[in-house]
Order: sequence, then C-alpha cells, then structure tokens
Amino acid sequence: MLSFLATAQILAMTKGLATSAGLIVAIGAQNAFVLTQGLRREYHWPIAGLCAFFDMVLITAGVMGMGLLITQSPVMMEIARWGGALFLIAYGAKSLLSAIKPTALSDNQSHASSLKKAMLTTLAVTLLNPHAYLDTVVLLGSIGGQYPADEQLWFAAGAISFSFIWFSSLCFGARFLQPVFKNPKAWQVLDLLVCMVMWAIAISLLWP
Repeated sequence: MLSFLATAQILAMTKGLATSAGLIVAIGAQNAFVLTQGLRREYHWPIAGLCAFFDMVLITAGVMGMGLLITQSPVMMEIARWGGALFLIAYGAKSLLSAIKPTALSDNQSHASSLKKAMLTTLAVTLLNPHAYLDTVVLLGSIGGQYPADEQLWFAAGAISFSFIWFSSLCFGARFLQPVFKNPKAWQVLDLLVCMVMWAIAISLLWP
C-alpha cells in the first residue's frame, strides 16, 4: 500500500513537472525579459528568483482552487486584460526603439538599471500578464486540482520545480550567448523578437 502511494505521488509530481515544462518553455514576456537581463548580466538571478517565486505562489493558489475564483470574476479578468495589454505594448515599443538604435554588449558594460527598477519590471511582466494566470493558476491549477488531496501538493511541487529549473537555466545559459551579442545586429534581432512577442501577447489579450 505504501509503495502504491509513493508511486502515485511520484507520478503526480512528474505530471506536474512535464505540464509546467510545456507551458513555461514557450516564448513569453517573462522568458524574453529574463533572457535579455541574463545577456546583459543585470540583476538576472534576483529577477529569475522572483519569477520562480511568483510561479510557486500562483501554482499553489491554482491547485488550492483559486483558479476557479479568478475566472468567475469578470472585473478581475478585465483589469488584468487591459492592464497587461497596455504594459506589453509599452514594453514592446521600448524594445523596438532599442532595435532601431542597437548597441553591442561590451565586456565592461555597467549595470544601467537599478535593482528596484528591475524588480518592478519583473513584477509587471509577471502580474500584469493574464497569460501568467492562465498558465499557472487556471491551467495548472485545474489539472492539479483533479488529483486526490494527498497528491495535489506533489503535482504542485513538480510544476514549481520546473519553474525554478527553467529560469535558472535561462540565467546560466545566457552567458554562453554573450559572444554572439557583442555584435549589435544580434541585439537588433533579439529586440525585434521581444517586440513582436510582447505585441502578439497584447493583441491576443485585446482580441481573444
């Protein structure tokens, strides 16, 4: 009996990890921002930690039933939809301006932005993006909520674990791309990609 429970819990954790991987790996506002900061080596580890922390909070809330409450509140969904779209449009415009005047990544590049500004931008990318709630609270929450009570936390643990693994990998892996981004053209391509991603998400929010 004990071995059966252990197997069921491991399967729930594995399902949580795999489901989280399928949702988080897709290019999105968070990933684009973490990758950009990782390439610039600007507060990338605190940013990644904050992203993973909020994933943990939102996934746990979803598994505990918060997803249903959010989807049943039209006011909350509208506020998140319009607020998120406006922020993503503005951030996309900022990336477009950077693409128009690209700069290379120098070896002695100083940290231009403050930690406070980086953290606030991370909060905006995370909490003003309804897709974050859809992926973590609603989708992962609804799947995890279908498990028996003693397996729900294992599912959540698997989903949360991948979030920490993924954002850490983005930060660590970005250093290997730094030689590429010594070329201003590479930054131009990345900024254009970030702009398109941000605006595509904004459009999907305004015209679902």
